[in-house]
Amino acid sequence: MEELVILYEDNHIIVVLKPQNVPSQGDDSKDKDLLTMVKEYIKETYHKPGNVYVGLIHRLDRPTGGVMVFAKSSKAAGRLSEQMKSGDFEKKYLTVLMQSPREKKAVLTNYLKKNPVNNMVYISAQAVEGAKLAQLDYVVLDEKDGLALTEVRLHTGRSHQIRVQMNAIDCPVYGDMRYGGEHAKKGYLALWAYYLSFTHPVTGERMVFRVQPPKDVNPWTLFDTESCVQVVKPEI
Repeated sequence: MEELVILYEDNHIIVVLKPQNVPSQGDDSKDKDLLTMVKEYIKETYHKPGNVYVGLIHRLDRPTGGVMVFAKSSKAAGRLSEQMKSGDFEKKYLTVLMQSPREKKAVLTNYLKKNPVNNMVYISAQAVEGAKLAQLDYVVLDEKDGLALTEVRLHTGRSHQIRVQMNAIDCPVYGDMRYGGEHAKKGYLALWAYYLSFTHPVTGERMVFRVQPPKDVNPWTLFDTESCVQVVKPEI
C-alpha cells in the first residue's frame, strides 16, 4: 500500500499527495482509499480514540494523482466547501494529450451527463435531464513526439470532466483507454492535479501548493515539468 505523503498540516487542514489508482474515498472495490489513510494517520499520530473526523472537500478520479486537501474540523470543512461553491478554490492540472489541439489556448464549455450503470460520462444537450454544465480552460505548454503537454484549469468539478471534454475535441488524454479507446496509448493516465490554491479556513491566508507529476513515468519523461511546477510549499 502507498505511504501517505503529507505536504502540509496544521490543526485545521491536512494537504496530502494522492497516488494514482488509489480512490479518494471508499468505493465498491473495497480497496484502501485516501480518506481512510488520512483518518488512520491522524488516529495513530495523535492517539485519537474512537472515530476520527476528516472532512472530504473535493475528489480526484481514481487514476488521477496529485494534491488534495482534507479538513480536520467541521468548521474548516464548511468554510472550504463554501470556497468550492464560490470559485475561490482553484485547481489546475497537467495532462499529456495524444495530439495537440487546433487551438493552443481555449475555453471548453459542454454539458455532461453520467451513466451510473457503466460509470461513463457523456457530452449531452443542455435540455437533457441530469445534464450539468462543465467548463475548463487549457493552454498547450509544449509539444513533442506528436504529444502535447497541456495545463488545464477547471471552472467546474464534474466527474471525468477533463478526460471527456478533451476527447470531445479529438485530443484524448494519454493512457485514457476508457474515453480515448484505440487513440490512447496503454499506460498510466497522464492526468495530474499539480496545483491547488485556497484561502485557509481559519487564518484567512492564501495557500498555494504545487507538485510535479512522476518524472520517471511515461509520457512525463518527455517533458520538462519542473519548469511548470515550483517547489511544493504553502505560499503564505
